[in-house]
Amino acid sequence: MMNTASTAFLFPGQGSQAIGMGKDMAERFPIARRTFEEADQALGTKLSQLCFEGPEDQLRLTENTQPAILTVSVAAWRVLDEKGIKPAFVAGHSLGEYSAHVTAGTISFSDAVRTVRNRGKYMQEAVPVGTGAMAAILGMTLDAVGTVCGDAGQGEVCEPANVNSPEQIVISGHAAAVERAVKLAQERGAKRAIILPVSAPFHCSLMKPAQERLAVDLQNLKFSAPRFPVVCNVYARPVEDAESAREALIRQVTGSVKWSESVQLLIARGVQTFVEVGPGKVLCGLMRQIDRSKKSLNVEDEASLHKTLEYLASTPVSQ
Repeated sequence: MMNTASTAFLFPGQGSQAIGMGKDMAERFPIARRTFEEADQALGTKLSQLCFEGPEDQLRLTENTQPAILTVSVAAWRVLDEKGIKPAFVAGHSLGEYSAHVTAGTISFSDAVRTVRNRGKYMQEAVPVGTGAMAAILGMTLDAVGTVCGDAGQGEVCEPANVNSPEQIVISGHAAAVERAVKLAQERGAKRAIILPVSAPFHCSLMKPAQERLAVDLQNLKFSAPRFPVVCNVYARPVEDAESAREALIRQVTGSVKWSESVQLLIARGVQTFVEVGPGKVLCGLMRQIDRSKKSLNVEDEASLHKTLEYLASTPVSQ
């Protein structure tokens, strides 16, 4: 039996996609292959082919990216689960919160994959292309970034969207306001402030139309009590019942992703080992900025799976 009493699984969000993701897992593990077949069936499209072969421009469309990352994450989790690895807690970054809820049994995988395709579509359609923007601000405190957003707003929306680590905060809003904020942040001593190549201003009040449409879908879905606590983005605290889980996913569309605070909460609850389950290593990178003393592992293919299993098997159970 592996020691997973102090382990949390973290699930990545949009931006972690890459052509070829999940292919190795699907080729080597029947349960991963079945996960891709299930997604193809639920969506009525060849999502598996898009993950394994591209094309890139199609994979980058938000309504494709979201179900694609979810599917790769769930496939990787199911392989871990088959090996007997159960986390004490789970959390996911934005879209990743859906992957976390699938692993916790809050929502079914087929429901989740259809819901996040719509979520991507609604988010894309909420704001005309070019109207909104997002920017990353590095090396500035949340208070200072909040002030910059307030000063840059001038009657337009400009808000902290992702509080990723003590060193990295992403802002979102009207394009002109975000551009003003980038200039102000640079003038006020940010290490870097850069506009991000995203298609819409996620996690700010401009996403209200998307939130309203998604709320209708989520109200119609069956939610169960999570099997283990899911730390949600909007409150940075665990949700442990069906209704709180649903409400947090609705609020998440316009609310900011309190990632740094969520990870700090997990550390306070005794988590020592964090496993990023799904494509890429974005969350492992943020972990180094949040707390270097904690162990970060990832599972996205057979090689990373073996490395993680070896580490978990060699870690003594601490009391």
